[in-house]
Amino acid sequence: MITFQKNNKIYFKSLPLRKWLTNIILEEKKECGNIVYFFCDDEFLLNKNKTYLKHDFYTDVITFDYSSKNCLSGDVLISVDRIKENAQTYNILFEKELQRVMAHAILHLAGYKDKTKKEKKIMREKESYYLKKHK
Repeated sequence: MITFQKNNKIYFKSLPLRKWLTNIILEEKKECGNIVYFFCDDEFLLNKNKTYLKHDFYTDVITFDYSSKNCLSGDVLISVDRIKENAQTYNILFEKELQRVMAHAILHLAGYKDKTKKEKKIMREKESYYLKKHK
């Protein structure tokens, strides 16, 4: 089950997003376990980045993976501040950038990495593919 929690003033229609994210999981030949998306601000996510990953910088998303075998489960923390800034920087709609980051987290849970140039290319191609499928 995919659930959404927030500590800020973000608003979106969760049902279409939940269905779209579930379809990504199924297309990746995985099962949907318990996935929680938590929408927060920069400072909250920076604190988590420092505490759990020992990184002292802002990021748009952190994914804590609790998956087992073929069943995807995890906590996904998303900075709404970063999404807004990235959307402005790349001149795209906030909603599209949010969807990209949400798909990105699912892809991480499915086993995709983005540390090397090759991995980043595959991740971006997958994100683009699934964004085109979202109506």
